[in-house]
Amino acid sequence: MTEVVKNVEAAVKAAAAREAVTDMFFVACGGSNALLMSGHYAVEREAEKIASFSYSSAEFLARAPKRLGKGSVVILCSHSGNTPETVAAAKYAREAGALTIAFTNLENSPLDQAAEATILYQYNPLAVSEDHAAPMLMRLVFGILAAREGNGKLGKVETALAGMGKTIEAVIARHKPSIAAWAESSKREPVIYTMGSGANWGSAYSFAICILQEMQWVHSAAIHAGEYFHGPFEVTDFDVPFIILKGLGNARKMDERALAFAEKYSKRLLVLDAAEFGLEALAGDAAEYLTPMLFTALLRAYAVALADSRGHPLTVRRYMWRMEY
Repeated sequence: MTEVVKNVEAAVKAAAAREAVTDMFFVACGGSNALLMSGHYAVEREAEKIASFSYSSAEFLARAPKRLGKGSVVILCSHSGNTPETVAAAKYAREAGALTIAFTNLENSPLDQAAEATILYQYNPLAVSEDHAAPMLMRLVFGILAAREGNGKLGKVETALAGMGKTIEAVIARHKPSIAAWAESSKREPVIYTMGSGANWGSAYSFAICILQEMQWVHSAAIHAGEYFHGPFEVTDFDVPFIILKGLGNARKMDERALAFAEKYSKRLLVLDAAEFGLEALAGDAAEYLTPMLFTALLRAYAVALADSRGHPLTVRRYMWRMEY
């Protein structure tokens, strides 16, 4: 058992030991916020009595939810561990009596020090292993649901996570021709839209704001497949590029409906389909909750190729980390 898994188990025990757990809050910024959205989705889908909420850290502080208190578990994430809004959110939640659980890559960081329990994950954007944040988030969420409500999907999740590394390697390998072709054809696009829903909304959101906007300075927006027909579909045209994530579970119907329309009017579609990942054979009816980690790693492979074709490294920034803001 790795140290990261031990940290998750300790956090689950801390949640199990609370007198009551009435709600869970997922709080972070940017890509960390997008990561936690999959945990929020899983709790909303699976919890019988626990309510779930997802916030950007600044919004969490601004809203100051009145129900936040001793019955709350607040899960936070900051890769660097020093995102000011997230550190402040951890302190605020802890002062309110909530159990605070932090995900971070940096030991002894301000977030590590502010939270009661910390999960110090490893990081590789192109791979998935049991020590990475996304798998540990699923272990944590389903561990808490098992401890507090007797949810039975933790075993399926753990079995699937054991094979996740090889699964994502195989998926990326199959996509290599598509990755190269898409990157070359998209290198001069002024705008690229990313669409998804359900468990994969966070993956779509992260690719739009963290990869295309932040790392590539490409105009982009994340479009929720369920909202596509309520405004965004008006931008669809034969030469407008979309990336469409087709998930699993109930939300897949939204993705399929949006794709069916987009296919009629756009010739620039990149469709990534979770049904081709083999997750259902690994995880059964828990598969939909694991698709975000595969989509995120696969999209990162597309991003690396796009950055190379554009001659714009993913590490280049205009403002972030370069000045006060």
